[in-house]
Amino acid sequence: MEFVPEEGKHLHEDCSTLILPALSIGNVGQLVADLLISSMGSERVGYLDDPNVLPCVGNDAYGPFPQGDLALPLEAYDSLSNALTIIQQRSPVVKGMMIEFAKNMADFLAGSGKKHIIVLSSLDFGKWQKVDMSSGLQIHYLSSANSNGTDENCEQLGWKKLQEYDPSQKHWKHLSDLAEGNVTLEDITSVEDELEEENYYASLPFAALFSFLKAKGLKVTCLLCYCSEGDNISDAFQLGDAVCKLLQLNHPITGIESGKWRVPLSWMTVYGPPLDVSIF
Repeated sequence: MEFVPEEGKHLHEDCSTLILPALSIGNVGQLVADLLISSMGSERVGYLDDPNVLPCVGNDAYGPFPQGDLALPLEAYDSLSNALTIIQQRSPVVKGMMIEFAKNMADFLAGSGKKHIIVLSSLDFGKWQKVDMSSGLQIHYLSSANSNGTDENCEQLGWKKLQEYDPSQKHWKHLSDLAEGNVTLEDITSVEDELEEENYYASLPFAALFSFLKAKGLKVTCLLCYCSEGDNISDAFQLGDAVCKLLQLNHPITGIESGKWRVPLSWMTVYGPPLDVSIF
């Protein structure tokens, strides 16, 4: 993975925390990255080039008016006032290459001096075994703070550890072995298909990213929410609020004015133009 800086720009050493979306159902992690970048007035400092990510290109995503600046698959934004770097990923990883992508991302982030990585992902609501919606959207987490995935700070915020994480379970252990280099490349061949068939959670991109980042000695916190395909904007607002709580970003200097999110320009046409009411 190669970092290509914008002219005259670079990743700031003061931005020691990094937010990284992991693609999944509903794309909630990506939507949260959009919200944070737009609301904090973050500065694009460069691009990431990785052969395992499918190419894509689009117009300026954040505005407030389209300038014709191209948006690419992997971009890095810095918010100096929050000591925060945000990576936005706009296209999926090539099928069968998630392990390689996670390895490349972990190598890059470890080498760039980041200390705390927050991975954002959504989970399929249909896979939720013990549904509890008594308090609205429930935030789940997975942390490298302890070997069993727990984190005292996350517990104090009222979040629940992902119950399906068991480091001794076959598929989670296989990911850990891959990340720590305890198995050879030949063993990787069919791991993604096998994981998807037998363990939904361990097959998701966030699981590979968590395992490889943790193996590099980085502090990793995965924030997760269950959702269904459709309009997931409300899910993004709530997961975005969770990020702010974790990082204590409720202070006005964050650029999130009066507690309100600044919706990015690209969201204005996410479902096409408004309906012509005269047809009804």
